[in-house]
Amino acid sequence: MSGGDHGSMAVETVLLAPIFVLFLLFLAGAGRLVEAQGEVNGAARDAARAASVQRTLDEARSAAEEIATAALEGQCAGPAVSLDGSRWEEGGEVRAEVTCELDLGFLGFGAAKTMTGTAVVPLEQFRRVD
Repeated sequence: MSGGDHGSMAVETVLLAPIFVLFLLFLAGAGRLVEAQGEVNGAARDAARAASVQRTLDEARSAAEEIATAALEGQCAGPAVSLDGSRWEEGGEVRAEVTCELDLGFLGFGAAKTMTGTAVVPLEQFRRVD
């Protein structure tokens, strides 16, 4: 080992360690985003299914909000459910859109991302709705 190379490994480690830590934080954040999107999509699916078995649109809204809130408890802040775009008629469909704020503060900076999931469930052709 020549005299000029002494300590270069320590310098390389000091320079590369922050880059490696940032890469690990990026992977953790990306993994959390993918997981949260799946959770929000599942909550939208559950909300649409719960709404589709109700008799009235008001009951459908209440059921969808209750199911989505329960499904996302502890995962996202302030989940909101919208049934806009639904065709509430025999043979129609229920379109549920669930939106919530995902807190990414564990990455070391105060970031939040809005997550949205949508699901469509058909209403039965010969089912009476009010």
